[in-house]
Amino acid sequence: MTAPIGWPTRDLVTHRVAATPQRTVLRDVETDTEWSVRDLDRRVERVACALEDRVLEGSGSGRGGPERIGFLMDTRPAFVTLFFAAMRIGTTVVPLNVRETTGELAAKTDRAAVSAVVCERETEAAAIELATETEGEGVDIVSVDEPERKGTRSLGPLEPSTVPGSDLESRSVEPRTLECDETHLLMFTSGTSGEPKGVRLTVGNLVASATASAFRLGLRPGDRWLCCLPMYHMGGLAPVVRSVLYGTTVVIQREFDAEATARVLDDGVTGVSLVPTMCKRLLDAGWEPADALRFVLLGGAPASEELLERCRRTDVPVYPTYGMTETASQIATATPAETEAHAGTVGQPLVGTDVSVVDETGATVEPGEPGELVVSGPTVTPGYLDDERTATAFGERGLHTGDIGYRDADGRLWVLNRRSDRIVTGGENVDPGEVVAALRDHPRIDDAAVVGLADEEWGERVAALVVPDPATTRRTGPDAERLLEPGSLLAHCDERLAGFKRPKTIGIADVLPRTASGTVDREAVRERLREDGTDVTDAA
Repeated sequence: MTAPIGWPTRDLVTHRVAATPQRTVLRDVETDTEWSVRDLDRRVERVACALEDRVLEGSGSGRGGPERIGFLMDTRPAFVTLFFAAMRIGTTVVPLNVRETTGELAAKTDRAAVSAVVCERETEAAAIELATETEGEGVDIVSVDEPERKGTRSLGPLEPSTVPGSDLESRSVEPRTLECDETHLLMFTSGTSGEPKGVRLTVGNLVASATASAFRLGLRPGDRWLCCLPMYHMGGLAPVVRSVLYGTTVVIQREFDAEATARVLDDGVTGVSLVPTMCKRLLDAGWEPADALRFVLLGGAPASEELLERCRRTDVPVYPTYGMTETASQIATATPAETEAHAGTVGQPLVGTDVSVVDETGATVEPGEPGELVVSGPTVTPGYLDDERTATAFGERGLHTGDIGYRDADGRLWVLNRRSDRIVTGGENVDPGEVVAALRDHPRIDDAAVVGLADEEWGERVAALVVPDPATTRRTGPDAERLLEPGSLLAHCDERLAGFKRPKTIGIADVLPRTASGTVDREAVRERLREDGTDVTDAA
């Protein structure tokens, strides 16, 4: 659980502007603009006023607003401003994955009791549709872009107005006194049960994670951390929190592109967070690191030895990391020297993070022996959205990760396999049960099994073995085969699953292979798909 700490007492921008207001804190690649801490503080103040006046007024929390606001936005400076504005007024942020379907988003906003969703122009249509699918009274939809359109309200104008008498020009917000154990962030992450887990992260968790990361990666006043990952994931949001805390610069690139990202990296960037697929694409594009680059934090999926060797040959300072949303990012991170001397390690735990390796009885095992990894320390979530899930996940030694691994005598960790049967594709978590449920919903499918197959591009690819319904097959005759073609199955999944969750390999079988106990033999399923599966193009 989170250990109490006495700082910060207010939002991070308020602390930072009091210390170094002149420092550059943000650079937006798309508009080629830079913001000082003073600039960011001014924007945060204005958005905090707008949130209170135009979004939170008259709705449910003790401060006159909803307890939780959803962000349906991709990586952009407005996300940063909104995040710290919500922290300033003490409102919990619920980042929503812009790649998910309306049904997936509606389920999360209902579970999180989100009262308002802030969107941008590109996600506005999805947000309006989302509002019609939520239970009860639904959610208010607010756009960061002007002008207001049917079904939305606008937070704008968010820049300081040149028009005298602007309703927000004379307003100010007294930064709320923060409690370090107060939930500021609620992030959803896929679980092995099929239902996404709502992870509560406190201000203390975020600060402890940023502090521990600085000890491992080092910190220099001139650091510039490139953020090109989605901010609705911890990997994209963490560099923002760290940079404001440190007083360094976060460089925002709104979308990863190998050639464009390589150019940005060559422009004075000292650090970047990537998933392995991104790193591989950069190397395939011929990228070589500039002298300024100090670290490439590689997470979201296991990094192959082949990729790490390519990084060594091209002098890429790669730091493979093992982490999870429940720990506000990193648990352990390996240095380049460690990856070369100890193949496969994810390094030693970060300062303040304790990792135990336990057997099925909960007893710790000796170095070199595999067991479940259990994590404790100030970065660890106080729990999930659901109390029952929290009680199940936490034990005497801390949070049970569900990951199997081992450690050596010096505390270096090796992770042998991911949580249960979870698939990690391109840095995105996919729960096989969710894909199986969507496939079983097809009127001509009787059963299905979903596994991950090794993939050079994505780390893993989602693969499905389906069993036709014998009754409907008899009725439809020759048409049954056409209706179960991969293209037809993908079309069926389009409205039920995000693009990264849809199968990229599909096979058809009379029955699913099973073990003696009757459970699906997942390795036999993989073998069948490797031999007889059809690879399909994911259009998402």
